[in-house]
Amino acid sequence: MLTTKGWLGLGCILLGLFWIYYTYIFMRNPKRTTPKGNNIVAPANGKINAIVRTKKSDQTINKGILGKILLQTGDVAKDCYYINIVMTPLNIHYQRVPYDGTVLYVKHTKGKFLNAVSGASSLNATLENEHTETLIKTKLGKIKVVQIAGFLCRRIFPFVKKGQKIKKGQDLGIIKLGSQVTLVIPAKLKLKVKEGETMVDGETIIATVK
Repeated sequence: MLTTKGWLGLGCILLGLFWIYYTYIFMRNPKRTTPKGNNIVAPANGKINAIVRTKKSDQTINKGILGKILLQTGDVAKDCYYINIVMTPLNIHYQRVPYDGTVLYVKHTKGKFLNAVSGASSLNATLENEHTETLIKTKLGKIKVVQIAGFLCRRIFPFVKKGQKIKKGQDLGIIKLGSQVTLVIPAKLKLKVKEGETMVDGETIIATVK
């Protein structure tokens, strides 16, 4: 049995380990070598769990076991790909600009319980995760980066604003305790990645011109 001093000591050790993790792993933001040219780079560090082509103007994206977001894709193009990049606690949690352009809007949606719909079969149908959508006008067409936070841990900090000119590879924002980033691009572009591949933020080429 641990004594009071033993519990305090254990608590200090755990707190120290958490501080090391948070400071040197979670909050790290290494320099990246961003490729030049007409290519779109990964906005996030993690693994692709879905690549979907859609012609719907609105799309529901499930976020893990609990939660989802309601994503608008029609403001990017009539025919789009959306690419989900899932992060673990060991991944970089800063996001980067996929391509040079001008920010058309930054729209933040708070996490919330949605009205339950008739026939809903799970709690997932009534949850919406906090997320921030950044729409960017580029010479390759409009693209969108969606930062998605966990349902309970909701902290998204965008670094860009409407009307700002941005460069490929620069910091776009950070999700503290977040776990997914969705990239929406026009289907006219040529994909260079597949489901299951690991992305390096600011470096891995997602798509190029055909």
